[in-house]
Amino acid sequence: QVQLVESGGGSVQPGGSLRLSCAASGSIVSLNAMGWYRQAPGKEREFVASFTPIGSINYADSVKGRFTVSRDNAKNTMYLQMNSLKPEDTAVYYCHAYRLGLHFWGQGTQVTVSS
Repeated sequence: QVQLVESGGGSVQPGGSLRLSCAASGSIVSLNAMGWYRQAPGKEREFVASFTPIGSINYADSVKGRFTVSRDNAKNTMYLQMNSLKPEDTAVYYCHAYRLGLHFWGQGTQVTVSS
């Protein structure tokens, strides 16, 4: 079992920045994949960014060039640096991990972008 805890959400004006963190209960090195998803009100959960099993990184087209995902294996923590935020980035952001056929989700953290 992997427990994921997100933090770092909040309210910011358009053009601002936030950094989300996802702390895992165990070694993230053992995970097959790890990434971020988001869900806006009235919409389905969508992919944002992730580390693939081979260590490469994928981004949704909507966040390329603005968001950066990184991780600190020693701290078992993954980050999402979000710059140039737009109102359409408003959503609950979820940390996701995948290992040996099992999916794990955090509880989510709210990000609100509004003037």
